[in-house]
Amino acid sequence: MICDNLTVRDGILQFGGKNTLELAERYGTPLYVMDEDKIRANCRTYRTALADAFGPEAMPLYAGKAASFTKLIRIIKEEGLGLDVVSGGEIATALRAGFPMEHAYFHSNNKTDADIEYAIENGIGYFVADNREEVDAVNAIAARFGIRQKILLRLTPGIDPHTYAAVATGKVDSKFGSAIETGQAEDMVRHALSLANVDLAGFHCHVGSQVFDSDVFLRASEIMLGFIAQMRDRFGYTARILDLGGGYGVRYVESDPVIDIPANVALVGAFVKETCRALSIPLPAIRMEPGRSIVADAGLTLYTVGTVKRIPGYKNYVSVDGGMTDNPRFALYGSSYTVMNAGKMDQINDFSCSVVGRCCESGDIIQENVSLPSSVCRGDILAVATTGAYNYSMASNYNRIPRPPVLLISAEKNSETVAVRRETFRDVIALDED
Repeated sequence: MICDNLTVRDGILQFGGKNTLELAERYGTPLYVMDEDKIRANCRTYRTALADAFGPEAMPLYAGKAASFTKLIRIIKEEGLGLDVVSGGEIATALRAGFPMEHAYFHSNNKTDADIEYAIENGIGYFVADNREEVDAVNAIAARFGIRQKILLRLTPGIDPHTYAAVATGKVDSKFGSAIETGQAEDMVRHALSLANVDLAGFHCHVGSQVFDSDVFLRASEIMLGFIAQMRDRFGYTARILDLGGGYGVRYVESDPVIDIPANVALVGAFVKETCRALSIPLPAIRMEPGRSIVADAGLTLYTVGTVKRIPGYKNYVSVDGGMTDNPRFALYGSSYTVMNAGKMDQINDFSCSVVGRCCESGDIIQENVSLPSSVCRGDILAVATTGAYNYSMASNYNRIPRPPVLLISAEKNSETVAVRRETFRDVIALDED
């Protein structure tokens, strides 16, 4: 199976030890299901791997943009991870979850003054500052609060991770950060060190997403550590923190490789330590930002089939009661997914089709070239695996379709908890003025 928390019993797909047909019947569809045990296991894998590779000062930061809701952030807090937030809404979610804000890092390339003020007044640990205007704004607002605010500077090391162009973030011409190659990064360091109300704690980079080996992390860390040494020689300043970003990929389809996270992190750790020795710089406190690889394989989406359209000599369509409103990633990136008929796992997949959604858009597609049993029919439950990342978080009300609920399950606790309730039509129109 594509994920190790998927099994089959009596021809029925089980997820996290739960019968998916029974979940669909109890909670309706579309339904996001999140496996709490898998989330916790993934958190522990990263926490242990970073401690072993880099020492006790290292910390994984969960990238909240992958999925953010109160019960999930509470799990992240309980598992001892830091948190990467990118908006006031994600900060508000963290506050509601009781997350310790000193371990929160505020990203994004365009923070408004209101964003900055909200973050500071709620005790944000670090700003990951993208540009000079932001550094100046943080300095000015921190002065009003009478504090010296810790920041990291986001730098672009000029690395191409060879992934989707839309998720490559480390190239010189990226919309994110200040490029080392052009000299802008050095100018940012000089400027930040001159300001009274910011404390330059270190540097951040992020080379891209859905990366399947450590080569890009090795290349990025070599450049970033070299830059740290240069800034020490130039300004007498040594960075205390180095955030290498996130990006380890997950398996969406069988052809995607299985990644050994501890082995890859250990490889990066050995390289970073050796490079620090060669450059005669102390080992910074390392941060990494797993998001997708914490929650993706902890998620499964269940749909009910509405229609099966056969066009002889052309193609076949299986339409479900969700679509791009709850999973826009195929429309955005052409992303691959594994789709299964949850109640017919013991039947031969001899019917090729496109699994499509209910929206009035030709591009409303869950996945092309899917193989399902030829008996697929109205009322069947389809399951789409590895949907825990960038599905709920990117969902919309396009066509005024209510968003699905998030069900949190745990075999260890023998529990099923609605973490986010299903939206209603009343919710959809709640902000409309008469």
